[in-house]
Amino acid sequence: MRIGYLQFDPTFGEVARNLDRVTAHLEQVEADLIVLPELFATGYQFVSQAEVMDLAEPVPDGQTTIRLAEIAARRGMTIVAGLAERAGTRCFNSAVVVGPKGFLGCYRKTHLFFEETLFFTPGDSGFRVWDIGPAKIGVMICFDWYYPESARTLALQGAEIIAHPSNLVLPNCPDSMVTRCLENRVFSVTANRVGREARGGKDPLTFIGLSEVVSPRGRILHRAPREGEELAFVDIDPAEARSKALNAYNDLLRDRRPSLYGA
Repeated sequence: MRIGYLQFDPTFGEVARNLDRVTAHLEQVEADLIVLPELFATGYQFVSQAEVMDLAEPVPDGQTTIRLAEIAARRGMTIVAGLAERAGTRCFNSAVVVGPKGFLGCYRKTHLFFEETLFFTPGDSGFRVWDIGPAKIGVMICFDWYYPESARTLALQGAEIIAHPSNLVLPNCPDSMVTRCLENRVFSVTANRVGREARGGKDPLTFIGLSEVVSPRGRILHRAPREGEELAFVDIDPAEARSKALNAYNDLLRDRRPSLYGA
């Protein structure tokens, strides 16, 4: 498989412009799986609930999901992308999964970070895995990485690759994803953004870049710089994520003892 990410700096509120930028990149790509950042079409630093409602879209019928599905069909790829989802009176920080045959599903972020808690409803989708042919992929969004249960739940459901749309501002995630991959024997693709947002008199947010692809052995196969746009891909064998055996005596998932772990 050929898997990768697009790291870039979205313009806040300019959904059509951000979609056009992404489309221009993806129309040149030959790949099986590409991951886009969290909230890639809208930007991140909202200042009011009304603003979120205005920019959020229904799934799968909103313009962002439709555009991504068209690209996926033309290019024969699977795309995982973070967006603001509107469902009735609620908004979710979500990620859609689209493939060559159309919309596959949607994941709603479980663990909201910082001011996301003011504007979004905590996700109710649960962690989900999709079989895209060459591999099974699971999705988590940004701050979900802080909870090891996120990646472990996906691994227990058979995920071989974790797609991880992100808007990272804390410094710890890129190195920590090495551990998440090691402890679950999975690949991960973290697609972060770059740039800076300072809206509504709030403290500025500076996004750290460092998007990356990590192997089941905890090797960083490719990592982006802290600044600047990057479209990057790595060739992998998803079969590397199917054996959880560490040696003749230890298997990561078989040897779990959930009855002793507590809630």
